[in-house]
Amino acid sequence: MKTDFKSISLKTDFKSIPRKQYIKFGIIAFIYLLWVIWLSNYWWLLGLAIIFDMYLSKKVNWTFWKKPGQKNSSLVEWIDALIFALIAVTFINLFLFQNFNIPTSSMEKSLLIGDYLFVDKISYGPRIPTTPLSFPLVQHTLPLTKDRNSFLTWIQNPYRRMGGTTHIKRNDPIVFNYPEGDTVCTVIQSSESYYSLCRRFSKQAVMNNPADFGRIVVRPVDRRENFIKRCIALPGDSVEVRHNWVYVNGIAQDSINEMQFTYSVVTDGTPINQRKLEALGIAIADIQFSNREYILPLSSKKADEIRHLSNVKFVERKECLAGLGDSTVFPFVTDYNWNRDNYGPIWIPRKGATVQLTKRNLPLYERIIHAYEGNEIQVSGDQILINGKTATSYTFKMNYYWMMGDNRHNSADSRYWGFVPEDHIVGKPKFVYLSFNKDKKFPSNIRWNRIFMKIR
Repeated sequence: MKTDFKSISLKTDFKSIPRKQYIKFGIIAFIYLLWVIWLSNYWWLLGLAIIFDMYLSKKVNWTFWKKPGQKNSSLVEWIDALIFALIAVTFINLFLFQNFNIPTSSMEKSLLIGDYLFVDKISYGPRIPTTPLSFPLVQHTLPLTKDRNSFLTWIQNPYRRMGGTTHIKRNDPIVFNYPEGDTVCTVIQSSESYYSLCRRFSKQAVMNNPADFGRIVVRPVDRRENFIKRCIALPGDSVEVRHNWVYVNGIAQDSINEMQFTYSVVTDGTPINQRKLEALGIAIADIQFSNREYILPLSSKKADEIRHLSNVKFVERKECLAGLGDSTVFPFVTDYNWNRDNYGPIWIPRKGATVQLTKRNLPLYERIIHAYEGNEIQVSGDQILINGKTATSYTFKMNYYWMMGDNRHNSADSRYWGFVPEDHIVGKPKFVYLSFNKDKKFPSNIRWNRIFMKIR
């Protein structure tokens, strides 16, 4: 059989294309071009050829699951809509905004367990995904599995951030990837870090007991757990905590509304009315009572309200005394007798700044040099070796931040794992779009007064 090649034409009759297709192409191409400029990677301009073909020339069937020129079944239409929605939501999550929920009490009472947040990535600039090959809309673990990674590391991009509209300021609430989350034990990953477990039980015990600790998994920066804290100090600042209060560059931190501490509340033997505790916003799980004494998380204002109750005899804020070292706080060495309430001073590294290295201050910056900035570090006698060479100083490649929770006595924050690198910053929470109280049943569990509440 002979093919009449004269009857086959690869040309497109652009005159026959409806005007609305040109308008669609123009709008989509313009939006795409703005994104490429924002991305600052002009290889992506090649994508304009695909958009041109999708809307005008139509030489390739990009929606291969649909039959061109024919009416498709409802199932095919649903698949088409699902694929479009998946691509759109993934793009929005990566570059524009993301949903986030509050799983712990570390930011109470500024933010509550059960709050769902709108996190803006444009403010500080979205990051280029480190691991672009991943299961969509999943942080790190495949659905219906306990410890299977939802990402592939075949392609890993270096850290780069697109342009943002503002910079991080002191006291900004920030969503970021958990710095110690690069290595996790899958059985108890949500309650304690791998490094903390190694310090508590020894590395050998954690590695040799998978039944107790689970599989040890390594995660890239963008696949680590998301945390939310308040940025207390910026690169180049010095931080100190004295008697529970934070000082930045020697100046006392401004008071934060609803900031909490743990208080001892002693009564005359009669219990405090449960409705009163509920009215103060104290969750049932946060109430400890034994032998006339309550241990409660309270703001200064709510502590004053408790003081005025007729059956309350004594209210005092808890404090770990100065000089009483706590081995669980960063940098985990006895040379620094720091604890959660009396901590520092500590200097926050700034990009381009150089610090003189000694064996005493090395524990402060060792993780930065090795884990965050990718250098090999060793100590041989009195010498510090970086990448095999003797080093007496180090120049930082990134900016770092100091994060603390508003619930100061119940927050796993920088006091317990150190600095937050700039490449871990995810975005800025803007408002609460939904909130549920786990101590109540539907519909009374909906906190209507918090919906669309701006986060400060």
